[in-house]
Amino acid sequence: MFFYLSQFLSFLAMPLTIIVALLAIGLIFYKKSFSRRLLLMGFALLLFFTNPFISNLSMLAWEPDFKPFDTLPEYELGIVLTGVTNLSKTAYDRTFFDKGADRVTHAIQLYKLGKIKKILITGGQGLNPVNTNTEAEWLRDVMLLAEIPAEDILIENQAKNTYQNAVLAKETLEIVGYRPDQEHLLITSAFHMRRAKGCFNKVGLRTVTFPVDYYTHDIKIDIPNLLYPDPKSMATWHTLFKEWIGITVYKIAGYI
Repeated sequence: MFFYLSQFLSFLAMPLTIIVALLAIGLIFYKKSFSRRLLLMGFALLLFFTNPFISNLSMLAWEPDFKPFDTLPEYELGIVLTGVTNLSKTAYDRTFFDKGADRVTHAIQLYKLGKIKKILITGGQGLNPVNTNTEAEWLRDVMLLAEIPAEDILIENQAKNTYQNAVLAKETLEIVGYRPDQEHLLITSAFHMRRAKGCFNKVGLRTVTFPVDYYTHDIKIDIPNLLYPDPKSMATWHTLFKEWIGITVYKIAGYI
């Protein structure tokens, strides 16, 4: 119920939902005096939210800075959050990645560089999967292909949201004997790091952040970037709004 409420609120607050509502109401009541204002607002918001320069600046302000590999000390464990595969595909002999594969590839790189000694992958099946395997299991297979020894990969395959990632990761680490005062490297997408870190803090699991999967690029000033609408910009705003709403709901629920 909580999950569906969060998704519904996200839908209502999405920029595209608001724009479509303004334009639709303006067209339906086009003879009314307020319809012109609604249509102008709708078109103005459409131009704003499809501007790539503005969307990139906004996401840049939200994403934490990346951390160079050579600045990191060594950690006993890196915790990788799932949410990066497509479990709706019916092929069972490979892993289908959505956006966010950096969570896996950078974790592998951290291991190969000796920055983490073991990896915990946390995440279950998510919503309406057709695959019998969980995300944690699929990502483990990818890490095995990268020749990470099986004994250095732990999985938690029941979590369905970020808060459960934190709760069940802590339980898993307690079972295998990690001390509660140990710091672990938390690996997830940059836009998602604030919520993830908040959840892990809430359950008392000490982590140091390692953000990956950046949606932004370095600022560049050119005519296409400043003036040409780009539908990808709307997708960037969708990601931001969904994360902001998720954080708000998590705070209300006491998850962070």
